[in-house]
Amino acid sequence: MESSVLSTIESGYLHIVASDFDARPMSCVKNNERTGYEPALARLVCQKLGLEPIWHNLPMADFYSAMQTNHYDVVWFNQAITPERQAWVDFTRPYGLFDEAVLVRGESQIQSEAGLAGCCVGGLADSTNIALVVEFQDAIAVPFPGSDRVLPEMLEALRTGEIDALIDDELVLLVAAEDDPNLRLAFSIPTRVPFGIGVRKNQITLLNALNRALEECITDGTMANLWAEWIPWKPFPLAQLEAAMCEKH
Repeated sequence: MESSVLSTIESGYLHIVASDFDARPMSCVKNNERTGYEPALARLVCQKLGLEPIWHNLPMADFYSAMQTNHYDVVWFNQAITPERQAWVDFTRPYGLFDEAVLVRGESQIQSEAGLAGCCVGGLADSTNIALVVEFQDAIAVPFPGSDRVLPEMLEALRTGEIDALIDDELVLLVAAEDDPNLRLAFSIPTRVPFGIGVRKNQITLLNALNRALEECITDGTMANLWAEWIPWKPFPLAQLEAAMCEKH
């Protein structure tokens, strides 16, 4: 049990900045229970470290400012590792590599990036998703503020024609398309974005402990098992995650 030597905000607990935003299969809150790949992995990692995870629902726009208040240990909610975010927190090794995609109405003629010219493309404000829109020639970015209702709001905007397309994580949009037969995935973008746990700055002992726990989950196969449970249609990126482990050593 490592909790006796780990410096967390509250002894024996890991306080996690997250959102109640429906991001299935990565994370979802239903009947006050948090499920999905990330919460399942968080529970496994915390078990290895002798900690109990406690999730806090915050607006996504406030994630990184909240991490400066010393009320939270980590941000662990669909966080791509980017230089901008690394200025606020220290990231662990990745626990997955993820692509992005574009969702459209069923009758839409959009099939590729070229089809987005002159179109309004919605996405989460200040995300790696919406940042991609500037790379689509003549596409118009429409950012949506990051509340825990942002996905339903963006989907409704797509259905009503307020936007022509929606860009987000591929996994999230696959579920949205399955839930609504009037929507379809137009195309995927193989960005292979690494997701990690954002740790408060200067918490080296906690950062190293989380990295060791993640590495154990990779080498003992338990991370792959959780991936297969929650994301069965997408191959587990074992080789890439092992390569990232080697780079850390």
